[in-house]
Amino acid sequence: MKGLLLGSTAGVAGLAAWLTLGGPKLPRDIDEAIDRVSRSDLSDVVSGHTGFADSAGVRIWYEDRPAVGAERGVVLLLTGLAGDSLFWPASVLRALAEAGYRVVRFDARGTGESDWMEDWDRRHPYTLEDMAADVVAVLDERGVSRAHLIGLSLGGFVAQEVAIAAPSRVVSLTLMSTSADPTDMEVGEPRTGHFVRAGLASLPLLRYRLLGGERNLVKELVAKVISVNGYEDLDVEDLARCVLYRQRFRRGLNLRAMLQHQRAVAVTRSRYEALPSVGTPALIVHGEDDPLLPIAHAEKLARLLPHGTLLRLKGVGHVFPYPGMPDVIATVLSHLDMNPE
Repeated sequence: MKGLLLGSTAGVAGLAAWLTLGGPKLPRDIDEAIDRVSRSDLSDVVSGHTGFADSAGVRIWYEDRPAVGAERGVVLLLTGLAGDSLFWPASVLRALAEAGYRVVRFDARGTGESDWMEDWDRRHPYTLEDMAADVVAVLDERGVSRAHLIGLSLGGFVAQEVAIAAPSRVVSLTLMSTSADPTDMEVGEPRTGHFVRAGLASLPLLRYRLLGGERNLVKELVAKVISVNGYEDLDVEDLARCVLYRQRFRRGLNLRAMLQHQRAVAVTRSRYEALPSVGTPALIVHGEDDPLLPIAHAEKLARLLPHGTLLRLKGVGHVFPYPGMPDVIATVLSHLDMNPE
């Protein structure tokens, strides 16, 4: 009995130590980096022209950032499930702008500064077609006749819907970690075991959120990025700027947006029949180890699109930024350059 108690005590102590000390090791200078950012005015986080587009009565917040040098075209960014426009890393925004592209990003309905759809009803939800209309409304508001669309996950679903409904508005598509029909389990089912393991592995990171405060929220995000991508290309100050800007100048996270977006996906018809008539050049970027949308989804998407090209990312899951992001961005820029307006 005594041995059992000792063993149980040791087990509890080990679990407590894991929850307290587990997770990736943070950079030694992280506190100094957070302090530098905290003292700044954060004006570089959202530095472009901002405003709202009206999409059939729904207000959609956007930011329009100018190109560096001569403008080569407009890129519009569409983020993933329940994510707002600040999800896009500063390094991606810089790379696009420095390559000569004007960059427009927006908060999807239900997120950020866009309308949170307070009257949303599960029995009468909005659809991905409605979210595609939001994109067109932003383009109209900014006087953009045609744009390159870069969509990630859910944003890729919406980008496809724009290309189907308004093909004349789309110069090219870059579809990242996405699908023509995520509800088609015959193409590939999510690997639930992966999410269980990932959830357990992330438990030690909860300590940052429980401790509270801006500093710990930054540390939580940095730890998450390291867990996925390691220390390569890690920019603590960029991550800190994003966290602090959200805390100080935005409304926070709308948890209902996740349910709303999931419902929009569920009630929208498959794009299998429509995509073969889409003549837009498309680059499909997908991780070969994606547990949520297995690579078969990307392979089918590339087959359906007449001008689709698949970039397979070895050893990569359903994450963003991708490991080796500079190489991915170089491929995306090449795709944009080969398809001018």
